Amino acid sequence: MENPELKPFPAPMPLKKILGPSFILLALGMGSGEVILWPYLTANYGLGLAWAALLGITFQYFINMEIERYALVKGESVFVGLNQLFNWSAYWFILSTFVGFGLPGIIAASAEVFAFIFGFNQFKWLAIFLLLLIGLILSIGKNVYDLVEKFTKTIIFLGIPFIIILILLLTDWSDWIALLNGLIGFGPNYHFLPAGISLAIFFAAFAYSGAGGNLNLTQSIYIKEKGYGMGKYSQKITGLFHNLGQKKINLSGEKFALTDENTKNFYAWWKKISFEHLLIFWFLGLIAILLLMLLAYNTAFGLANNASGINFVINEGMMIGQRFFPVLGSLFLIVVGVMLFQTQLGILDSASRIIAENIALKKIQHHKTQINLSKIYYLVLWATIIFGVILFFFNVYEPRFLIVLGAVLNAFAMFVHIGLVYWLNQKTLSKDFRPNLMRKIIILIIFCFFGFFSSLIIWDSLIKKLI
Repeated sequence: MENPELKPFPAPMPLKKILGPSFILLALGMGSGEVILWPYLTANYGLGLAWAALLGITFQYFINMEIERYALVKGESVFVGLNQLFNWSAYWFILSTFVGFGLPGIIAASAEVFAFIFGFNQFKWLAIFLLLLIGLILSIGKNVYDLVEKFTKTIIFLGIPFIIILILLLTDWSDWIALLNGLIGFGPNYHFLPAGISLAIFFAAFAYSGAGGNLNLTQSIYIKEKGYGMGKYSQKITGLFHNLGQKKINLSGEKFALTDENTKNFYAWWKKISFEHLLIFWFLGLIAILLLMLLAYNTAFGLANNASGINFVINEGMMIGQRFFPVLGSLFLIVVGVMLFQTQLGILDSASRIIAENIALKKIQHHKTQINLSKIYYLVLWATIIFGVILFFFNVYEPRFLIVLGAVLNAFAMFVHIGLVYWLNQKTLSKDFRPNLMRKIIILIIFCFFGFFSSLIIWDSLIKKLI
């Protein structure tokens, strides 16, 4: 007799129907690593750091797939499982997500770019306006996930082809040879790392080769929303956001029997989502990073004021305008400004989801099942926006400082969640669904790498100054 509490593991959907979550995760890194940090390093040190961008996004591919593995099998986010294993984990994710992504560096960069285009003297007020605009967009949308996904796809499909056209117009073979040399660690007068490079900025760029920080963990929420695997049976967050009334929520997934058919369907899903994430997140992400590095190298490398703030972006636009016509340079800066705006919108949505779900988990743990999750989400969203506005009022708004500080904090958060998710999969998944030996080794190497660099940055930035 079949157990009515068990559900069959669904057969995989066609590839075109599962596209979406990887686009969002890719876009979350567009305004930090891809548009700001890697091009900043390239403008100042050349293309010899391209190897690190390749390694960084490859690391994130493997990190993300272990996050997807859990959600695929359990039909719930990793936060649910981690809260059951570690009672303190929800508090950690609430704190680390708010601190790491409450710093409004990306929208400050967007505002500075737009201010330059339109001749504003003070971009602080524009940054405040853009933050409030994001809050309104996310607040009035009928379906938050669909809104973010459509907006993200539009920016990627318009932005990347435009960058490709610029690259084809501007570059010659010497630029491409420099990029190929950079992929194996050869830069102008250095191998792998140039003398004098800030380890904090380098590690920040490495951590933002993709989404970065706790935002990687939202992949488990987004693929559940798309109905991957056992997520087909889950209660969707978007539906909860649409219903503003009190509603009994169930964030836990469903279970399935360990049959040959269910196992077969899991591996069919795993093969399909691995390819999807490799194609959308890894390949498109890598192309975006390398092209933007190449553009920065061709237009801004060696200019005198690159090291100050995000002047290198302005320099890129001015050089494009000088080589062709001013309108093209302005159009490039508009595209950059929009990409940064879109990234900040995605970050605020994802961070608010993380914090809201973890708050809900603690409420459920205290036997409160009638929870207005949408209200929690919007309270968190606007609290984060208000935090950013307060920083701007106190004149804490230099974009690169805020982005680097946030990235370093989020890199440490990545070190923590890599270890937690690895342990979660080992302890809660059946042996047939756990990562194989090679994947375990890769994840442990990545964990040690982030641990080593986090310790190095803490030592270099804090402890050395105290002794």
